[in-house]
Amino acid sequence: MSSSLGDLRIVDFSRVLAGPFATMLLADLGATVVKVERPGTGDDTRAWGPPYDDRGEATYYQSVNRNKDSVTLDLRTDEGIARAAELAAGADVVVENFRPGLMSELGLGYEDLRARNPGLIYCSITGFGSGAGAELPGYDLLIQALGGLMSVTGQPDGQPQKVGVALVDVLSGQFATVGMLAALRHRDATGEGQRVEVNLLSSLLAALVNQSSAYTSGGVVPQRMGNAHPSVAPYEVLPCGEGELVLAVGNDRQFRALCDRLGEPGLGTDARFATNSARVDHGEELREHLVRLLKARDARAWADLLTESRVPAGVVNDVAGAFRLATELGLDPVVGIPRDDGTEVRLPRNPIGLSATPPTYRSAPPPRSEPPAAEPRPDGD
Repeated sequence: MSSSLGDLRIVDFSRVLAGPFATMLLADLGATVVKVERPGTGDDTRAWGPPYDDRGEATYYQSVNRNKDSVTLDLRTDEGIARAAELAAGADVVVENFRPGLMSELGLGYEDLRARNPGLIYCSITGFGSGAGAELPGYDLLIQALGGLMSVTGQPDGQPQKVGVALVDVLSGQFATVGMLAALRHRDATGEGQRVEVNLLSSLLAALVNQSSAYTSGGVVPQRMGNAHPSVAPYEVLPCGEGELVLAVGNDRQFRALCDRLGEPGLGTDARFATNSARVDHGEELREHLVRLLKARDARAWADLLTESRVPAGVVNDVAGAFRLATELGLDPVVGIPRDDGTEVRLPRNPIGLSATPPTYRSAPPPRSEPPAAEPRPDGD
């Protein structure tokens, strides 16, 4: 099967999540990715468990490292650095997420490598950029806090909350992927490589979208609203006779259909609720009406009835329920990838659909390999 990026060779020095996620996306689309790991421990996430699979491997590591080869290089040695430079000389893309300046100290910075490989795309992922924030540690939780995400997540009278996944790393990995593909497109046209820089804080500020523009364009500092929405109503989680129902009503037609199904069509034409702006202004009153009406049935029954009327509604699934739903809808969300020992690892499928060059799943996340022993450099790290 042909692939979109089958002629692309990537050397990946990154660890943990943002960088490995980006290179896995490119690997799924056909790129050859060589993952460079340190001796002894390898990628940090190899030890990030539980949970572990039936072979004792950390599922965190598995989530972002399929379709890659692994090589262990000790960048504390001249031999390891020389081998890394050799790999980069034959690569189209290098990805790294060390602290700013470290790769240059090792002789593996962008200027060092492009001298041997002018067409190289060199992607650096940092926490806070390479300027005044260069020395700050770039951990997802910290950036969720410093970047404002936690200030808009959680109940108004409760603690700020992190999102239940390292979302900033994932978003940064996606931005890095877009940047690398854009740089490759430019290289195809001109032969010129370039540096791609992505930092987690800027990625989060961009990904806050309407919450960011509320501040930058409207001077409004968003606050925590629980499951409510600052600009759309009803768009929240509501209690029913049993269980909780998610309503995501995005327009006035959907709201009128909701009121009809709830048996109170007059709400749909009430001046307080007839338009989205009015519903937002009278959100508490609207919520009281909806909670009263929703007590008549359980959440699953309401979800089924409302979906029939094309009102966006559903129950809150756990992760297992989410995969069951995707399977029921024919989305085939899980892919089994064979290992060399005849077993397989089951991982979420790449969500990108391409009619001619779809993602492929050629190899399971690689086991850790060990290099021959080498003498350390006299100056250490």
